[in-house]
Amino acid sequence: MKNFVNYAHRGASEYAPENTLLSFYLGLYMGANGIETDVQITKDGVPVLFHDGTLVRMTGENGSISDYTFDELQKFDVKKNGLTDKIVTFEDFLVHFSHRNLTFAIELKGDNSAKASADLLRKYKMQDKTIVTSFKYKELEDFKAYAPEFKTGYLAQEIIDDNLLNKMKATGIDELCPESKVITAEKVKEWNEKGFEVRAWGIYNQDIMKEIYHTGVNGMTVNFPDKLTEYIKEQK
Repeated sequence: MKNFVNYAHRGASEYAPENTLLSFYLGLYMGANGIETDVQITKDGVPVLFHDGTLVRMTGENGSISDYTFDELQKFDVKKNGLTDKIVTFEDFLVHFSHRNLTFAIELKGDNSAKASADLLRKYKMQDKTIVTSFKYKELEDFKAYAPEFKTGYLAQEIIDDNLLNKMKATGIDELCPESKVITAEKVKEWNEKGFEVRAWGIYNQDIMKEIYHTGVNGMTVNFPDKLTEYIKEQK
């Protein structure tokens, strides 16, 4: 499959603390040619990489990213499978990975994250290798208005019909990101013909992974990039 992207979803998040340098490096070691991550803004305005609305699941602490300064967040450990790492700034992530031959899916998870994310992506010259995504349509609109040179993708949870696709086209959104359960080969072909790349999310196990791979999607986010790497090798 040409130019297929195996995105390490928050890094190799099945094995290591998600959205940490440890998880991202492990994902590359496992063969991923893309990284997906989430941007939120701290109390003192620092863009950091974190998915959840609260800190509880990953750190055991109360509150959310926006309740703390970055220095305060550094007192907490992000944990998984007996491993620990620290919450990382978006800029430190770009220092480590922006120069690599990868595709990046950067999700605007927090409110008012568009401008700060765009400024850093521009600083590290990420225009040709980044797709900025969100479930929050307004964040995408804000981002596209501020940084029209970047590709964008909408993480769709609602019904995907012509009204939505026409709205996306008018906004200048390049990629449709549906949950795996609504994806078929016929729909991927239709969406591609309408001018959208298609990236799948919600790949909860290997059976879904294998099924979605053969629908013709342009890429998918997986917590286990090693298993997708091996499956792609088997197909070739």
